[in-house]
Amino acid sequence: MPQQGFSIRIDGVEQDFGDFPALRDVSLDIQPGELVALLGPSGSGKTTLLRVIAGLNAPDRGSVYFDGEDATNLAVQDRRVGFVFQNYALFKHMTVADNIAYGLRVRPRRQRPSSADITARVEELLRFVQLEGLGKRFPAQLSGGQRQRVALARALAIEPRVLLLDEPFGALDARVRKDLRRWLREVHKETGLTTVFVTHDQDEAMELADRVVVLNQGRVEQIGTPAELYDKPASSFVISFVGEAVALPVTVTDGHVNFAGRELHIDTHGLRSGPARVFFRPADIAVATGGDAELEGRVESLRRTPAGVRATIAIDGFDQTLEIESPVETAATLGDKVPLSLTKARIFPAEANGFDHIADGI
Repeated sequence: MPQQGFSIRIDGVEQDFGDFPALRDVSLDIQPGELVALLGPSGSGKTTLLRVIAGLNAPDRGSVYFDGEDATNLAVQDRRVGFVFQNYALFKHMTVADNIAYGLRVRPRRQRPSSADITARVEELLRFVQLEGLGKRFPAQLSGGQRQRVALARALAIEPRVLLLDEPFGALDARVRKDLRRWLREVHKETGLTTVFVTHDQDEAMELADRVVVLNQGRVEQIGTPAELYDKPASSFVISFVGEAVALPVTVTDGHVNFAGRELHIDTHGLRSGPARVFFRPADIAVATGGDAELEGRVESLRRTPAGVRATIAIDGFDQTLEIESPVETAATLGDKVPLSLTKARIFPAEANGFDHIADGI
């Protein structure tokens, strides 16, 4: 059932709830057939943005375009949008088949398919979502994963050009979530729909999405592919929220980066003097060899992993521990003092709010 999805353009959208700004000057472009994740913590504005796209919320300022046409004031039913809610929102008194058919049966008479066509469409969708033979059951007789598939089938029944999903796997256990992630990616491939989904789970976003929109306090922090977010984070918030990261408090003085009396070899690219934070991931720090140590720490615990040994290190001059990966043959022993060097790091001003300068260092 391949379909051609709409392009979506969000232009300067803002949404206020009383004195609380839920969305602040949000702009983004989504290509036809793209799978995009809206990622962020609770209260970041991701569900509000999804509801604005759906037409369930009217923005206070800004515009929404579908395929270049202004859809800001279009009613929900005129947008050709399928919406899947986190809690499924299925009608408990209706069978699975009737739930799926609902959007077709409530259409105006002139637009409503015949009963035979609706039945055929429901059967097609039951096969598509791998629930063939369960049409006469009620939602209470299904598992959580099956109910979510019914909710998706109902959204697809109206032949939408845009599919929107709000935390679609949030109510499911970890194993079911993993299976449904894989299945949703296949559904997207089969349908060709422009798909936007909300999640606070970075693994879910990185695994499923073509691109990820990272939101924080109603603003877009960064838009990029999963690799771009991980390898080239645009703000301190992004590097902290996407993947593991350690932040060292440092001082920049005339281009030199100092931590606890030691100089770190990081190019500040003109960052002004003052307090800053150096961010790095576990893979970016290693036991130093050849006298090039920038930091020193003590091994507090060791854990075997498929890649080698993960050591928990207490850094001298730092009140937190960090973890590093080491090959088995070079792993230190418990209690050892070890010299450490950074292979890659990023530095931000201490007051960074997500839009300040970023510099990379090797």
